[in-house]
Amino acid sequence: MKNSYFELQIKINPQMEDIVSDICFENLPCEGVVLAEETYKDLEMISTTEGTLRVFLTESAEVETVLKEQRELLKSRGFSDEELGSWDFVYSEKENEDWSKKWKEKWDVTHVSDRITVVPDWIDYNPKRNDEVIIKLEPGCAFGTGTHSTTQLCMKAIEKYMPQNADVADIGMGSGILAICAKKFGANYVYGCDNDETVIDVAKENAIKNGVECEFELNTADKISRKFDFVLANILHNVLAEIMGDLKAIMKNEAFMVLSGILDEKKSFVLDAVKSYNMELVEEMHQNQWVALVVRRK
Repeated sequence: MKNSYFELQIKINPQMEDIVSDICFENLPCEGVVLAEETYKDLEMISTTEGTLRVFLTESAEVETVLKEQRELLKSRGFSDEELGSWDFVYSEKENEDWSKKWKEKWDVTHVSDRITVVPDWIDYNPKRNDEVIIKLEPGCAFGTGTHSTTQLCMKAIEKYMPQNADVADIGMGSGILAICAKKFGANYVYGCDNDETVIDVAKENAIKNGVECEFELNTADKISRKFDFVLANILHNVLAEIMGDLKAIMKNEAFMVLSGILDEKKSFVLDAVKSYNMELVEEMHQNQWVALVVRRK
């Protein structure tokens, strides 16, 4: 065991918790993320008034450079300083107190809906009902652990709108949780892709862990030739707007699509793109400050 680890504390807008967490997992030697003052509802960490994100790193890193570059990237994609928060940070080396186990103690079972339950790897869980859909994951292994409203909205939409025996595409699949959920709800074929090669193996491992078969690969929507009955895209609002034509192109006629990762005040960007491609809005689903749009190809 190492004698020390590094702790990064970042001041953020609490609404940006999942996005900043993703940045840390993707760009830093990050093994866990928690809030400085945590309040929990099921497995979800609810934002504090201080909005301080605590990030545990296994080794030293160029934190200032990474945060500056990623913050500028988000600003170029339409986020304001107010929406992002200051991103002022404190970075320090700490004595090892077995923190990798300590942060796991903060996680519990998440009941996404009456039927959908996300269970951390290390917890033994007995289902509460015969038709319960249980998804086993290790939080922190990749973005998309079932804790965030954006992910939960997609899972609820799968339960409500996905046809039985559907061919499903999960664009930007991260940990693969949505693809796994779709398969467990009776999808015939599930395809997931991401433009980050580091998550492909994680998603494959998670599928095996859950006893389901999904196809995952490094790819983007514009390079997919197959058409699907049900499409999932849990991505930033500006990216959704940019690739809406590519997403529509992989949908069969009358297919449903779930668009998530959208802050409520940014939904107009995505709604305008939906309208411009002549797709029908079926439902707006809300959770906290996030919205998911369920649309249909006419």
